Amino acid sequence: MKLIRFGEPGKEKPGVHIDGKNFDVSGFIQDYNEQFFEEGGLENLARMLVKYGSDLPVIPNGARLGSPVARPSKIVCIGLNYALHAKETNAKTPSEPVIFLKSTTALIGPNDQVTIPKDSVKTDWEVELAIVIGKKASYVEEAEALQYVAGYTLHNDISEREYQLERNGTWDKGKGCDTFAPIGPWLVTPDEIPDIHQLRLWLTVNGEKMQDGNTNDFIFNIPHVIAYTSRFMTLLPGDIISTGTPAGVALGMATPRYLKPGDEMELGIDHLGSSKQTCIAYAAR
Repeated sequence: MKLIRFGEPGKEKPGVHIDGKNFDVSGFIQDYNEQFFEEGGLENLARMLVKYGSDLPVIPNGARLGSPVARPSKIVCIGLNYALHAKETNAKTPSEPVIFLKSTTALIGPNDQVTIPKDSVKTDWEVELAIVIGKKASYVEEAEALQYVAGYTLHNDISEREYQLERNGTWDKGKGCDTFAPIGPWLVTPDEIPDIHQLRLWLTVNGEKMQDGNTNDFIFNIPHVIAYTSRFMTLLPGDIISTGTPAGVALGMATPRYLKPGDEMELGIDHLGSSKQTCIAYAAR
């Protein structure tokens, strides 16, 4: 299944994507949130689609898509998880996963605008594969880790490099700014992905290819990342783990070209769809 959420920000409704069309399931499902996943929502949704799928309302073309998951309890990110990316940034290959958190207020839809923070001069892009957790996970064994996955989605881990690397403190300063987590378009259930460790992912800026990698370059694979993260925090249904970015970020360039207002990013991953975001300047509200 491919799950979507559609509608105005803060008023999204649940839907599904089937054979190129989007359908409204809000008559049966309240939202794709922690309660949905915790109470067997995916299984119930699958049964509902078999029974009522032909009668579902079609969502009009052009309807805004939100994040396919309602605001989770946390967005956990894994840093330096592609060998070539670690090399391009002159970072030592980590001996264990690097973990940081991204604020849930950074969450936006797949095609929403990205705001470059006030006074920022080093805002960067990062196409990433994200895991959506399907059930409560604590001290999970690696051999059982995939049983805790509800699905996968596309994430652009926008990063302000000065805030992240040149200010005192943790990476979180440069990762959790408003609009820094475009997610979607879909949450894709695992049965629709032949091999999660053989997916091409790519990103362009203003039509120029910047990133073109594959999840076969992971330093730490998906089961390891889930099991490892669950040692340090309980993962709740609907939580997101973003698994790192391949080579090709602005930070890795000899002369970095960071994002500026008007720049357009487009990105995608095999089987997970694509998204597009335009950058805008910060404006006081």
